[in-house]
Amino acid sequence: MRTVDWYADGVRLIDQRLLPNRVERPVYHDYVEVARAIKDMVVRGAPAIGATAAFGLALAGFQSPASDRLELLRDLERAAAVLRQARPTAVNLSWALDRLLRVAADEDLDTAGDVRAALLAAAQKLADEDVALNRRMGFNGAALVEDGDTILHHCNTGALAAVDFGTALGVVFAAHEQGKHVHVLVDETRPRLQGARLTAWELEQAGISYEIIADGAAGHFLHRGQVNLCLVGADRVAANGDVANKIGTYSVAVLAHENGVPFYSVVPTSTVDLALADGDLIPIEERGAGEVLGLQVGGEAVAPAGARARNPAFDVTPHRYLTAIVTENGVVRPPYVKNLARAVRAEL
Repeated sequence: MRTVDWYADGVRLIDQRLLPNRVERPVYHDYVEVARAIKDMVVRGAPAIGATAAFGLALAGFQSPASDRLELLRDLERAAAVLRQARPTAVNLSWALDRLLRVAADEDLDTAGDVRAALLAAAQKLADEDVALNRRMGFNGAALVEDGDTILHHCNTGALAAVDFGTALGVVFAAHEQGKHVHVLVDETRPRLQGARLTAWELEQAGISYEIIADGAAGHFLHRGQVNLCLVGADRVAANGDVANKIGTYSVAVLAHENGVPFYSVVPTSTVDLALADGDLIPIEERGAGEVLGLQVGGEAVAPAGARARNPAFDVTPHRYLTAIVTENGVVRPPYVKNLARAVRAEL
């Protein structure tokens, strides 16, 4: 069951807001609704967002009434602008849209119908490639995992964060497939609890040993020597190896470094943004205060009436805290400025 696919002439998604209690797969027939689904986190995770945007642009092509090829291209550019604004931090979104726009601009496509068909084929190819490269990436990372390891994991990076299989959690799945016995400490990952809701659900389905921990407990387990390595994903990686990932990642990385525990970010090369020199240039999405203030205990709000909140969705982990970055093209180690570029070019 893929996180995103083309179904009944529309874009079908697993609504991740409802997990783990219900599995629903709405189908969207309007690219504006697809953009809203990305923004509202029906779908989340950088690779999944990229694939969803690709199918969304293909959908926009079929929505357009244009009979002329050039008129259709103008409609596609407008649709791409709407989709781009859905979530600004994940570079996979713009990467996927740019890839499809290059397909649409191919002058060998004579008619608007040719462009529409080519866009859908390109979106499907992008989704299929995501599954294949995630498996390669997972097995590259599994070489870093020993039998009996305990892994600390932040946020959700499994099949739900990609088209299928996943990034950092894909490493866990690959190690499990190899017969290694691993245990995962799952950060809750506040405020939307992607760890407690989604990662735990995926590990439960796979039959992999895990325990959910409060985000603030990570340092305790690291200090006690009860963690062998940390695995996280990323929504954007700068050219120097700085990593933007779900809020709280920076704290885990610093704590891991302090306690001598390896810390790995697992990302497809499509998440590497060589145009950005360092992480300070990565745009950080700030979401609504309601995600923080909406916590209830015993049916009552925790925060006092009138409270205000800040809610950055991501933070940036400086590259000096990373042991390595795992990609589909190999494990990238410092110096990242040189070796990330080599990984993107598949020269490792």
